[in-house]
Amino acid sequence: MKHPLTLALYQCPPGPLAVDDNLQRLNLAAQQARQRGADVLVCPEMFLTGYAIGAPAVQQLAQPADGAYANAVAAIARQQNLAVVYGYPERDAQGVVFNAAQWISASGERGLNYRKTHLFGALDRNQFSPGDPGYAEVELKGWRISLLICYDVEFPENTRRLALAGADLIVVPTANMSDYNFVAQAVVPVRAFENQVYVAYANYIGQEANLHYGGLSNVAGPDGRLLAQASPDQQQLLLVTLDGAQLQTARQQQTHLAEAAAYQAACPLR
Repeated sequence: MKHPLTLALYQCPPGPLAVDDNLQRLNLAAQQARQRGADVLVCPEMFLTGYAIGAPAVQQLAQPADGAYANAVAAIARQQNLAVVYGYPERDAQGVVFNAAQWISASGERGLNYRKTHLFGALDRNQFSPGDPGYAEVELKGWRISLLICYDVEFPENTRRLALAGADLIVVPTANMSDYNFVAQAVVPVRAFENQVYVAYANYIGQEANLHYGGLSNVAGPDGRLLAQASPDQQQLLLVTLDGAQLQTARQQQTHLAEAAAYQAACPLR
């Protein structure tokens, strides 16, 4: 049974190279989110270090998924009693660096670590290696939850893959520029509609290097409607409560996902 699940999306300016300051901001946002009844706080892409910081800085700041960053976020999650999704540069055991996002539970446990699979332009490719597509999830209050990062959601096979595997909610930390505001306004609702899932999209505002971020963080429902959307240029903690009955109704009325599953079973990829 799905119980109401309240998300808090933290739309904020980036904090390039300021890990300690970003952890302090995270703690304050988590405290405010919990006071307003949130179960999960979602931060933007590469939140802990900044996104457009260059390959040397990424190499210097990258850490393992279970490193000091994870421990610091876990302490915040436990103290504020809510789950946290945050972006950071991950270094694996072989020294390869990924653009990653991690879910830390309200009890401080690492529940899900995701590596961005589709790298955006030279900015991403110069800083990171691509992750491998797959399926992993966490469960909270009866909801099956998966992650994508920014550009990943612009490829329909990614959301479809997760939805077919059972996701009810796809959380998307992002660092999307204002030139591409149509992604928040049009692509995200379509991804939610065509897969009968919720999609939560948490973006930056303001300037970083030569990038200008577009805000418009939002949550789209499984019927394609935007349930809430932040402004394009204001810091905001956007709260949305997800309804299991709405998910069930959408899946009864729209059959894209069920038909896609049937087609996949009848015509498996070779």
